[in-house]
Amino acid sequence: MGKLTSSQLQSSLWEAANTLRSSAVDRTDWKGYILPLLFFKRISDVWDEEHARMIQQYGEGFEDEHRFQIPDGCHWDDIRSTAQNVGAALKHAMQEIERVNPDTLYRVFGTGDWGNKEKFTDELIKDMIECFSAIELGNNAVDTDVLGDAYEYLVGKFADVTRRNKAGEFYTPRSVVRMMVEILDPKEGESIYDPACGTGGMLLAAIDHVKRQGGDPRTFFGKIFGQEKNLTTSSVARMNLVLHGIEDFQIAREDTLRNPIFTDGAGGLAKFDCVIANPPFSLKDWGRDIWENDPWGRTQYGLPPDSYGDYAFVQHMIASMAEGGSSRMAVVLPQGALFRKSAEGTIREALLKEDLIEAVIGMAPNLFYGTGLAGCVVVLRRNKPAERKNKVLIIDAQSLYRDVLSQRLLDPEHGEQIAEWFQAFEDVEDRAKVVSLDEIEAEGWTLSISRYVLPPIGEDIPPLHEAIAAFKDALTEARAAEDHLRTVLTKGGWLND
Repeated sequence: MGKLTSSQLQSSLWEAANTLRSSAVDRTDWKGYILPLLFFKRISDVWDEEHARMIQQYGEGFEDEHRFQIPDGCHWDDIRSTAQNVGAALKHAMQEIERVNPDTLYRVFGTGDWGNKEKFTDELIKDMIECFSAIELGNNAVDTDVLGDAYEYLVGKFADVTRRNKAGEFYTPRSVVRMMVEILDPKEGESIYDPACGTGGMLLAAIDHVKRQGGDPRTFFGKIFGQEKNLTTSSVARMNLVLHGIEDFQIAREDTLRNPIFTDGAGGLAKFDCVIANPPFSLKDWGRDIWENDPWGRTQYGLPPDSYGDYAFVQHMIASMAEGGSSRMAVVLPQGALFRKSAEGTIREALLKEDLIEAVIGMAPNLFYGTGLAGCVVVLRRNKPAERKNKVLIIDAQSLYRDVLSQRLLDPEHGEQIAEWFQAFEDVEDRAKVVSLDEIEAEGWTLSISRYVLPPIGEDIPPLHEAIAAFKDALTEARAAEDHLRTVLTKGGWLND
């Protein structure tokens, strides 16, 4: 029998997730239970394969040589055969696996409340286990890429059902991620850092980019770094990387703005070749009190305001870029960050004068999960090529999207087009404009897209005489409505003649 295809695996996994429909588990919490269960089944199946292979190759006595360990009584089959208190047994197994694999599986299963019998009866957990038991997840049954893609499919599905509950905090549309990575163009062996890494999608996309370019993704081992505030989401990121075959990485669970984990040991932040992130839009209570005397020196360009944390993330990312060479970064921001004044305007002006900003890409509203706001991607580079110095490329991609139900999508061809515009770094009628710093200064240091790139004139605009006639008709109707309202108010005694 051949290996599972992506569609087969995705269908089976979503069917397993749907066992929770009749449970007391809120749909916004599904990911905290289904994804760890998927991972538990995966490592048990891989452990079985390695066990059988070691016996076949080396005989008895070598069967316990594994990349990771599963303690006695903590295998998937052990939980499957448990008759009662299944949730408690499952939680114990996950904790023990984490304990004996501190380097690779630290906190990887999250904090699911498996022992809560109000949420999880023995029957419900057994149903879930049987659903996953029917899916072979070892390397002999499913390719790593297929499993990883199926995993991201699940993450996306959870984002779909929970986007009204800020699902965008942990999931960025893959087409946007790929477009950002194409623009950054990471090379073999470069270090990659995401300070708001969510489920690790941007880190994985960087590795995949090098792989598609014919490079060896193993050169990234030991050079992948991410930090994520949410405990469950940081656990999902670890699982995601392992399921994609990445074993040497660091994902830290902590608040990046208040407590950055990756440092250089000499009182500064660690430095990376590529920095990429989609931080929460306009985060409030982001840690301004700490930044007033920031020990990491991240207020070089100014102190962001209380109510908007966007430029706090930007300045943290800049401080995390390697000083020399071609270090660069790409960050998703709300478009308001392009033109808001006061403290943000001061920071933006300083970044422009420092010639750090290379490109600004305006994106459509409702493109990112968890917010209907229009976002943008800002690209910064420590050392621009000579031909790009003192210039910024402004791209208007706000009309590039496809409506699907209540969510807009950036199709792959849209992302490829944007990346091509960036790489060409030249004017494109109605789409892109290379703007000098002098021009930006004349506009008051705003980066508002419409100041530099005018949207194309639609073909559906009527001739002038028709537009004037329509305006006159609308004006007549408005005046008639005012007269009617005045009559009603007068008859009702609300208005004197």
